[in-house]
Amino acid sequence: MSSSKLPKEFQHFIFARLLFVLGMRMITTIVIYQVYHLANTYMVGFAGLAEFVPAVIAALYAGHYIDKHNKKNILVWSYACYMICGITLALISLPWFELGNTTQLTVILIVVFFTGIIRSFAGPSANSMIAAIVSREQLQKAISYNSSTWLISSIGGHAVGGLLIAFIGISGAYFVTAALILTAVFFALQLYPKPPVIISRLSTTSADLLPLHNQEEESVFTSIKKGFSFVFNNKNLLGVLSLDLFAVLFGGAVAFIPEVASNILHTGPIGYGFLNAAMDLGSLISIGILVKYPMRQKQGLKMLLAVAGFGICIIIFGLSKVYWLSFMALLVAGLFDAVSVVVRGTIMQLYTPDELRGRVASINLIFINSSNELGQFESGVTSRMFGTLPAIIFGGAMSVLIVAATWLKFPKLRKLEY
Repeated sequence: MSSSKLPKEFQHFIFARLLFVLGMRMITTIVIYQVYHLANTYMVGFAGLAEFVPAVIAALYAGHYIDKHNKKNILVWSYACYMICGITLALISLPWFELGNTTQLTVILIVVFFTGIIRSFAGPSANSMIAAIVSREQLQKAISYNSSTWLISSIGGHAVGGLLIAFIGISGAYFVTAALILTAVFFALQLYPKPPVIISRLSTTSADLLPLHNQEEESVFTSIKKGFSFVFNNKNLLGVLSLDLFAVLFGGAVAFIPEVASNILHTGPIGYGFLNAAMDLGSLISIGILVKYPMRQKQGLKMLLAVAGFGICIIIFGLSKVYWLSFMALLVAGLFDAVSVVVRGTIMQLYTPDELRGRVASINLIFINSSNELGQFESGVTSRMFGTLPAIIFGGAMSVLIVAATWLKFPKLRKLEY
């Protein structure tokens, strides 16, 4: 296999990933907009919690299940179930259903609950397949393509979601997302089967990894515990996951964007969509730069400085009363955020043994969901406690303080190189 040209199967994988994430991000954008207009920012926070709780609980089992079963089948079924959720949201949003705000909101939260369970299987199964599709020499390149695809889809999902709301309404926008995810299912079906890997002896060059020994039969509890033991004994991996968890938990601004767009910046659905896409656009630009000029040294130090920069940008967003400044603050925040995404993704893929990829990917998902969906809930609570703008500024300041704490708690992290 050539180290320069990625295999055709990876192209199918990327197309499936692109379309699924595009549809998923569109659904997230539409749900946030819809919930805010049915209720308020506080309920937007509860929508995040409704997805976070089942995703975290299910992820504990999902990692074990993924490592023991055909990953392709899990991916296909996950995409198909998410499509059904999109269709359900579209149907209950049709005007002729004449659902009251409370009833509609309740159904939305129930559907979001199920999307959390589905995502706990979809994300880890996809991420754990990459190393089985490409060679080790191609791995870093494949990770960059995977991250870029995610970001392109996120940008498109956020921006197009806002445009669709403006032009064809909320229900029509949901139907479009379902069609995109159906196409993702088609591409996922083109992948080769990815049965579980059985290795009797683990060999690795990482000094931080635990020696692991596979057993033919092991309980679900033992399997899950093995994954957590690996992560918590790999200090570098634990450090980058913890930093991302707490920085984005407090510094995430997604839940605030509908209220900021409507009440402070006085823009409509289109302006909201582009503002919602600004951070992902910045991340995509940063990923493009990193693909062309990859970090060769001091990756840990650069990541810490980037997260601090992210927090400062969120503070500027909270202080801004002008659309272009708010957009640029989120754009630059995305530039900084991509650095931690690349460092975390590279460490996880390079040092995770094949038979643990599903469990480690699921643990990573728990951290990501904790920072994003739980952060969305935290935003809703702090907005009610302090008001919207003080809550945003508080979150950005906390991100900067978390960098300082990480600097002291994980001294090896600032010296990390790979």
